[in-house]
Amino acid sequence: MAAQLTDIIRDAFEAAKKAGELSYDELPPVILEAPKQAAHGDVACPLALALARQAKRPPREVSIAAAAHISWPTDLISKVEVAGPGYINIHLAPGYWTRQLLDILAAGDRYGHHSTDGGQRVLVEFVSANPTGPLHVGHGRGAVVGDAVARLLTANGHRVDREYYVNNVGNQMNILGRSTHVRYCQLLGRKVDLPENHYQGDYIRDIARRILDTDGEAHADTPEAEWLPRFSTRAYETILDDIRTELNRFGIHFDQWFSERDLYQGAPTPVQSAIADLLAAEKAYEKDGAVWLATTRHGDDKDRVMVRANGVTTYFASDVAYHKEKFSRGYQRLIDVWGADHHGYIQRMKACCTMLGHDPEALTVVLVQLVSLLRDGQPVAMSTRSGEFITLAEVADEIGVDATRFFFLTRKCDAPLEFDLALAKAQTADNPVYYVQYAHARVHQLYGKVLETHGFGRREVYADAANWDLSALTDAETLALIKQITQFPEVVAQAGAELAVHRIPYYLQELAAGFHSYYYKHRFVSDDIALTRARLVLAAAVGQVIHNGLALMGVGAPERM
Repeated sequence: MAAQLTDIIRDAFEAAKKAGELSYDELPPVILEAPKQAAHGDVACPLALALARQAKRPPREVSIAAAAHISWPTDLISKVEVAGPGYINIHLAPGYWTRQLLDILAAGDRYGHHSTDGGQRVLVEFVSANPTGPLHVGHGRGAVVGDAVARLLTANGHRVDREYYVNNVGNQMNILGRSTHVRYCQLLGRKVDLPENHYQGDYIRDIARRILDTDGEAHADTPEAEWLPRFSTRAYETILDDIRTELNRFGIHFDQWFSERDLYQGAPTPVQSAIADLLAAEKAYEKDGAVWLATTRHGDDKDRVMVRANGVTTYFASDVAYHKEKFSRGYQRLIDVWGADHHGYIQRMKACCTMLGHDPEALTVVLVQLVSLLRDGQPVAMSTRSGEFITLAEVADEIGVDATRFFFLTRKCDAPLEFDLALAKAQTADNPVYYVQYAHARVHQLYGKVLETHGFGRREVYADAANWDLSALTDAETLALIKQITQFPEVVAQAGAELAVHRIPYYLQELAAGFHSYYYKHRFVSDDIALTRARLVLAAAVGQVIHNGLALMGVGAPERM
C-alpha cells in the first residue's frame, strides 16, 4: 500500500509540473506519515512543505496544485484533501481495510513477520549466569528478555542463534567445590564450618548428598588436590543441568552452550591466540610485567589488563577471546544481554570489537535492570528455601510461566521492574496477562457459539471468508478496531529495530482493551448471518494478531479460560 500511494503522489506532482502548474528541478523523496487525528485521514504526505522553496510558492498552493491531478483507485482511496500548511491527507477506502482482515487470516501465524531478504546472521548471548547456584528472578528477567529479542529478530527476517556462555573457569569454581566438600563433610558428621565467602544455599547441601550417595566416604580424608576437581565439576554440572531444566520449562532453548573452558584448550589456546594477535598488531602492549589492551584509543576511560604480572589471565581476556570466536563463526551482529550493573563494561567491549577488526556497532548490549517482588504492593521477603535469593522457580511455581514471562516484558528492560505476585494471579482486567489472554479466549468462545447456532466456525472463517460479504464492517468504530489490528506489523518492525521488547505487550494490552470494548457494544452472533460472518472475520483477525503477539513473547494463547 505504501509503495502504491507513493507512486500515486509522485505521479500527481509530475502531472502538475507537466501541466505548467508547478515548477521544480527535482522532486524530494515522498514521505508518508500517520495523522495524529483520525479526522485527518489515514495517511498524510508533507511533500509540498519540502518542495515549496523550489516551486517558489506557499506549501498549501503546491499541495492544491498536485492534489488536483491525483487519480486514485476507488478500492484504495475514498477521499483526498489538502489540510493545514500544505499536507495532502488521504482517506483509505473501507474496502481496503476489510481486505486487510483477509490478509491477516491468509498469513496466519506468519502475520507480522517480515521477509528474510537482507537479514543478518545474529548471535544473541543471554542468561550466561555463573553455574554456581539456581537462577534468581534477575536472571529470569534477562532470560525472558533475551529470548524475546531473539524471537523479534527472527520475526524481522534475521537468522538468529541463541547462546549461553558457561563461566566455568576461575576461582569461583574452586570455591564452589570447597563449599560442596564442606557440606559433604558435615553430612558425614564432621564439625566443619562453612566460610562466609563460600556458597551458603541449601542447594549445595543437596549436591553434597548426591556425591555422598554415589561415592560414599571416599573423599573424607583425601588431600584437596584429589577431591577438588571432582567436587567442582560435579557441582557445576549439577547446577547447570538444573538451569537447563528451568529454562526449558520457560520455553527457552539454546542453539549452543559455549564453555569458557574451551577458550583454554589447545596449543595455543584461543585466549593465547587473541592476545598474541593483538600484541602483534600493537593494539596491546606489555607494561610492568602485565599485558594491557589499549582500549583508551577507542573511547574507554582506561586501558584494560588481559594478563596480570603473575601470568594469570583476567576475565576480560576471556571476553576478548570469546567475542573474537563469535565473529569467527560468521555472525554479522552480536547481541549480549547483561545485567545493568555491567553498564561500565560496554565501552571496553566495543573498543575490543574495533581492535579485533570489526565495526563496534556490530555489538549491541541490552541491559536488564533488577526485579523487586511485591505482594499486594508490599515487598516480598527473601526466600527461606534458598537462604540467599528468590529463585525463578519459586516465582514460576506460584504464578505460572506465562504470567512470569509477560510481566518480565511489560517495562523497558533497562528500567527497574516491580513485580506484584498477587496481581499476576488475579483474574481481573487489572492483570495485563489475564486481560490479553482472555481476549484471545473470547474469540474462541465466539467460534463455539457460532458453530452451535449457525453451523460454521473457525475452520470456515479461515477457508471461506474471502467469499463472504464484509461490507457491514464500514462504521467508524469497526474501522478503528481494524486499523488497530493492522498496526501489528509496524509494531513488530519497530520493536525489532529498537530491541524494545516491551512494545509488544503494550500493543497487545491496547488491542485487548479495544476488542473488549467493542465486544460489549456489538453483537457478534445474531440472526443476521451475513453480519455474523463479517464480525466473526473481524474477531478472527483480532485473535490471530493476539496469538502472534503472545508467541513473540513466548506466552501461551489459551482458547479457554
